[in-house]
Amino acid sequence: MAKGTPATGWAAKDPSGVLSPYSFSRRALKDDDVTIKVLFCGICHTDLHIAKNEWGNALYPVVPGHEIVGVVTDAGPGVKNFKAGDTVGVGYFVDSCRSCVSCGSGHENHCPTLVLTSNAVDYDGATTQGGFSDVLVVDQGYVVRVPEGLPLDGAAPLLCAGVTVYSPMMEFGLNAPGKHLGVVGLGGLGHMAVKFGKAFGMTVTVISSSPSKREEAVERLGADAFLVSQDPEQMKAAAGTMDGIIDTVSAGHPIVPLLELLKPRGQLVVVGAPSTPLELPAYAIIGGGKRVAGNLVGSIGSCQAMLDFAGKHGITADVEVVKMDYVNTAVERLERNDVRYRFVIDVAGSQLGAAA
Repeated sequence: MAKGTPATGWAAKDPSGVLSPYSFSRRALKDDDVTIKVLFCGICHTDLHIAKNEWGNALYPVVPGHEIVGVVTDAGPGVKNFKAGDTVGVGYFVDSCRSCVSCGSGHENHCPTLVLTSNAVDYDGATTQGGFSDVLVVDQGYVVRVPEGLPLDGAAPLLCAGVTVYSPMMEFGLNAPGKHLGVVGLGGLGHMAVKFGKAFGMTVTVISSSPSKREEAVERLGADAFLVSQDPEQMKAAAGTMDGIIDTVSAGHPIVPLLELLKPRGQLVVVGAPSTPLELPAYAIIGGGKRVAGNLVGSIGSCQAMLDFAGKHGITADVEVVKMDYVNTAVERLERNDVRYRFVIDVAGSQLGAAA
């Protein structure tokens, strides 16, 4: 794409978080870049935080979106991995320094100067614009291939929600058949953890403060059991039974009761991002040698492996597909947790150019 060619997107223009049609320019196509026509883009809770500047880091106008599926329309002369017509994905980040310890060990998602897909400053000084737009230009090293046969709308959230739970399950050995996995929360991340856990052959228990989610978890998603986290008797009966727990909840909550569910040397992985600090008394992890870790999405390699696994097992997110003219309503509903389980924008079907 020629330098200065306008693209169109949906941007938050002020701290109110209201999204509006917006025209902007993409960078010139470099040797290792691919141009991607965006087909679908998920709406992540992170997009809501940034659009409303709840973390105080919004670079207005913000074009959100980092759960992106599209088709390659052009490729620079140095591109060897992709060609026009390939179906691809772009996730949480679009570049890294490529020289630090994390980048050198295949964990570029932990690079200290990671360039996020949206609302970040690229190495050339430009502000990155995300997938609420018709076109992306991305270095081939930060693009993944979407397997044939996966519904593209349901595949889009895999680029963030999917890899965020898959990556720590692989890293911490929470992928072995017969192991017992606890999943805290049944939202965008939680329902993906249930699906991956069952595909790995694990026993999966959903832990939720909402008893009304029992039928959804067990009958529809296939979880083996359901615990009401606010029921002391249920929690006591399940103490010491789980090999690992994936905690997906983004609101403040106590974690000591969750640690009590773990077997000795069990692993709790925090992937939600509460705005309030977690309280962790030393006694809760010293006894039994229990461990607490965090995880930020996954590396490019992990993301590709996750997509390949999802393609083999037919795993996609449960989504509600909307057009761009519904984005503000979708964001309002997301703030109320009124979605099962991910909004996905049909970008290509939304006539973005006409809207702008």
